[in-house]
Amino acid sequence: MDSVSRNTYFNKLLEKLSLNDKRIEIKDNVIIDLASHYKNELTEKTYIIKKAIDEQKAITFIYYNQKSENERQIEPYKLMFKWSSWYVLGYCLNKKEFRLFKLNRLDDLKITEQKYSKREIPEKGLAFDNYFSSNNFKLKAMFNQSVKYRLIDEYGVNCYLKNENDELYFEREFVSYNYMLQWVLSFGDKVRVLEPENLIEDIKKQIININKMYKTNMT
Repeated sequence: MDSVSRNTYFNKLLEKLSLNDKRIEIKDNVIIDLASHYKNELTEKTYIIKKAIDEQKAITFIYYNQKSENERQIEPYKLMFKWSSWYVLGYCLNKKEFRLFKLNRLDDLKITEQKYSKREIPEKGLAFDNYFSSNNFKLKAMFNQSVKYRLIDEYGVNCYLKNENDELYFEREFVSYNYMLQWVLSFGDKVRVLEPENLIEDIKKQIININKMYKTNMT
């Protein structure tokens, strides 16, 4: 938590432990930094949310998602790090249910004076995978050898099969179609999609739109 916090929890914990056992020795052989490129913003957000949780006060913020941006008011319960990002789990007063919000997508975060009594978080509320689409989108694609490092970095050394042309056959399910589309597009001309068909059509549309945009700018 020190990497995204105003306070240094580790040193305080070490001091408390040392009072009881003088034999304690901590070797810093492993460094874990959970901060992102937005460290300063993230540190401030985690501080505000932790303060709101401790004081049992609702928070408000502007939230940006794929479809819209709107103001939300929630009762915050948990800060969590999952899927390489920070989230806050809270009871959304707009939707009347527990929701998960990504910290990088919220802005104008404020603590209100509205106190709340703690609600019991239902079991399904702690099943974090449920907050994402239950529909799986299966990708089949051929990748160029030059991007092998990216596939290994994100999905491991056994995530592909090499064919006779040294192309890398990749097959995987995604819970978000939009994420799958953006991920594939990030490889540029180093990937050839085999399935699904609608993904191929959307990529073709993107190519046409990009081509039109640059032709317009050139004229």
